[in-house]
Amino acid sequence: MAYMNQSEKARLAPKVKAILKKYNMKGSLAVRNYSTLVLNLKSGPLDLANNDRGYSQVNLYWLADSYQGKELAFLEEIKTAMNDGNHDTSNAQIDYFCVGWYVNVNAGHWNKPYQKVA
Repeated sequence: MAYMNQSEKARLAPKVKAILKKYNMKGSLAVRNYSTLVLNLKSGPLDLANNDRGYSQVNLYWLADSYQGKELAFLEEIKTAMNDGNHDTSNAQIDYFCVGWYVNVNAGHWNKPYQKVA
């Protein structure tokens, strides 16, 4: 059963914040429903909200199909850092799902769009 708490978030936060600083991005970590670690990206030089609404949920399973260059490198590093210590022994063919915790990355929010800055 997926489980994420504040102490586990605190353990992962320095790694995530170092990557944010490396790429000059602003964002915050949160825990949702004791099962998901969420990174909400607020602003930065990378083009991550690739739509007219100014926000998007990043699909971490298809990064290479949606992003390239610095955006892809950033998201791959973030994905690795947020999954440090996580496990995934799921098997969709037999309808068995077992993960340590879920990971979400959001660029902006419905009421506050992601700000691309130079």
